Amino acid sequence: MEEHSGLSLLHDGVPLLGFALIFVLIFRRLGLGATLGFLVAGAVVGPQGLGLVGDAESKLGIAELGIALLLFLVGLELSPSRLWRMRRDIFGLGLMQVSLCGLAVSGIVWAAAHSSLAAALALGLPLALSSTAQVLPLLQSAGRLRTPFGERAFAILLFQDLSIVPLITIVAAMSRNPADLNGPPGWLLAAYTVGAIVGLILAGRYLLRPLFRLIGNLGEREMFVFAGLFTVIASAAIMEMLGLSAALGAFIAGVMLADSPYRHELEADVEPFRAILLGLFFLAVGMTLDLHAIAERPLFVAGMALALIATKAALIMGLALLFGMKRRSAFALGVLLSQGGEFGFVLFAQAQSAMLITGEAASIFGAIVTLSMATTPFLMMATKRLRAEPEPSSDGMDGPQEEGSNAVVVGYGRFGQTVAQMLIGQGIPVTIVDTDVEMIETANSFGMKVYYGDGTRTDILRQAGAADAELLMFCQDGDGLDTEALEGIHHAFPKATIFVRAYDRRSVMKMKGAPIAGAVRELLESAIVMARRAMSAVGVTQQEIDKTEAEYRRRDFERLKLQRETGDIRAGIDGMLTHASQAAAAEADLERK
Repeated sequence: MEEHSGLSLLHDGVPLLGFALIFVLIFRRLGLGATLGFLVAGAVVGPQGLGLVGDAESKLGIAELGIALLLFLVGLELSPSRLWRMRRDIFGLGLMQVSLCGLAVSGIVWAAAHSSLAAALALGLPLALSSTAQVLPLLQSAGRLRTPFGERAFAILLFQDLSIVPLITIVAAMSRNPADLNGPPGWLLAAYTVGAIVGLILAGRYLLRPLFRLIGNLGEREMFVFAGLFTVIASAAIMEMLGLSAALGAFIAGVMLADSPYRHELEADVEPFRAILLGLFFLAVGMTLDLHAIAERPLFVAGMALALIATKAALIMGLALLFGMKRRSAFALGVLLSQGGEFGFVLFAQAQSAMLITGEAASIFGAIVTLSMATTPFLMMATKRLRAEPEPSSDGMDGPQEEGSNAVVVGYGRFGQTVAQMLIGQGIPVTIVDTDVEMIETANSFGMKVYYGDGTRTDILRQAGAADAELLMFCQDGDGLDTEALEGIHHAFPKATIFVRAYDRRSVMKMKGAPIAGAVRELLESAIVMARRAMSAVGVTQQEIDKTEAEYRRRDFERLKLQRETGDIRAGIDGMLTHASQAAAAEADLERK
């Protein structure tokens, strides 16, 4: 039986991954996004399509871990300071958008589908949510994620992601499933929820942070991956055991660690699993779509998709104007968020399990979400002339901290501390990354926020905001960076100017041809300062001191140039100021005299 199960998994994996790869590449090429590629691939290989893969329900159950990981990453974004800074847009604009759009679309569903009020709410409220998986890449590719316009869009998406938990609760409260009706009363569920949240927060502070500190001291990156996945799965499992939302557990796990120095490392380690499992989730959703039911009512699907887009675009534009956005920017925000989102599939499955809607209705409205998502890239292209570029700081908002930093400093030892503090003193936003746990805790005690992570990895740099940074400052000890590594970093973050702290001449030689603005040998300048003071102390004039420094720098530059060209540390040795060279120079002077 186990051998047959393993063979079945391999048999299903080949067409699933193969078709997903083909369709995602095609849809990406067309600018339609990966999500639609996964959905279409699932529909093609599923039982309603070519019939190459079956048992979509079991795959959907496994893939829902991708939703938990997505909410975990959302929770990691919610440090208390950021929540406070964005509170008006998140809990004002976001709340009004979800409420008004949900009720308006529910009314349209109730009138068009002639369904019960409970079914209309179970179908309409999820349609108020937009696609985080589609919108954020669109903002990133356009370079608008860190602008005031992008922050408004992100605030709405953030509240939408948070609202899945109360929406699941609303669906559960309306449930007609006898199993749900025999469950615990609402007040007990509320008590469970509060108790579980408090317990998870305490566990995060007194168990998880010491655990990650221990792992950081050991330097075991693989253990960070295990610990991150354990945190998500354990939190989700605890909530599910209590009859609550597993997604809520994953979200609380993220919030527990949002303000910890290990946030960027966790994001980088969990992100690949999130991407894979979320892709599998969309594949499974595509497999469960009832294509026959959709084919029987194509006009209804198209009409509802059009009504959804028009309703959400109009309401979001109106709310954006109410919150002080310019007309063109408000229109752009409405178009950008007009589609249905991936969480709609999760809530439709919940509603079907609660016996509020049929499987056929879940498939039809899943198709409506899919069609609305497909229109977004085309709508953005069609309305390009009607949309204005976002006005810099028009909303009086600073850029998001710790994400769109103007500078990322890697290494916060004696060298990095000076660099970071001088940049901060100039008002340049700085994100600092280091791997020394004790130093991180010491820096935090002095009011300096330092994140844990290996800053030479591009995924860690991306989590720290390097994609939008103007400066990348590598200030760590040692000589681990070479030309190949720096070329990879420059290719990943071409907009950033790169400076590197070099350990010695050999370190500079290793960076020959690297795309950097400068390599600073860590002790050169301080040694020159000390030599100048020493000469002054013994009566050397300022003019002679300047002349000696200039001569040394000229010789050092020419020697280093030869060494980098030849790769030989002894190249240009005759340019050194040594006892022998000075004796020879003195002898030559005597001969001339």
